[in-house]
Amino acid sequence: MISRLFWLWTILGVAIAWIYPASMTWFITGKLNILGTDVRLLSIGLGVIMLGMGMTLTFDHFKEVIKTPRSIFIGILAQFILMPFIGWSVATLFALPPQLKLGIILVACCPGGTASNVVVYLAKANLALSVLITMCSTLLAVIMTPLLTQFYASAILKVDSLAMIQSMLTVVLLPVLGGIILNHFLRNKLTLAKKLSPIVAILIIVLIVGGVVGLTKENIIKYYSTLIPAVFIVHILGFAAGYYIARLLKLTERDSRTVSIEVGMQNSGLGSQLASKHFTVLAATPCAISALFHCLIGSALAAIWSRRNNDQ
Repeated sequence: MISRLFWLWTILGVAIAWIYPASMTWFITGKLNILGTDVRLLSIGLGVIMLGMGMTLTFDHFKEVIKTPRSIFIGILAQFILMPFIGWSVATLFALPPQLKLGIILVACCPGGTASNVVVYLAKANLALSVLITMCSTLLAVIMTPLLTQFYASAILKVDSLAMIQSMLTVVLLPVLGGIILNHFLRNKLTLAKKLSPIVAILIIVLIVGGVVGLTKENIIKYYSTLIPAVFIVHILGFAAGYYIARLLKLTERDSRTVSIEVGMQNSGLGSQLASKHFTVLAATPCAISALFHCLIGSALAAIWSRRNNDQ
């Protein structure tokens, strides 16, 4: 029930941050001293999400990739070809400051988020395919997200793709691999952790989204007339393009809906972390708005599709 109401928690988090920014901004600006090194709470939170994702995976999942490569391959291609192009195209059409354009491009270059798996489940689409696409796109994003961001945003400002890759290694790859290894050796002892990980992930994402909104409230007010529709259009086009490309390539209705959700829902938390660390908090603003919109659109599609036949 908590996972199904992800969209509601996101709205509530944004509303609270809007009224009382300090209730959320601490998570973005705060640091924790670990072994003599100050580590950002944002990075720790994202690492916890990725660790939880890793604990839901096994080495058997990688075997499934080999058995059903076509659907997964189409989903990954749509994720890293369609969505970045859509993000860049929309960003160039709206008169936004360079940092906001960068933020839209960055979130469009991110892999699918864990929320997509929840929405796929609610939509009665192909959950196994969703998990595999999320897993593969997350691992590939260690290289693809920095390089795609550099490719599309190089005209806006200099992008240090190597530094972003280093961040992706520590925040994404290592926690995911750590989760897989824990699941391999302690599978029967992780039942409670696996049940709690989606709730923890939702809490962290809400803190990230609310924190970024709280920090950039003035800029959202200043640019809302172009920023809000730009991010909304990016996600609408992402969901639509993912679905129709999959249908065009002869995937089943069930798998096409899965690809649509995977392409339309990005890992906005990752985008926020990368933007605030390597660029500015302003660049993280589209990522926060992205989380709100893709949750709302995804939840609406799940409500519609769950009531329709998906065996076509």
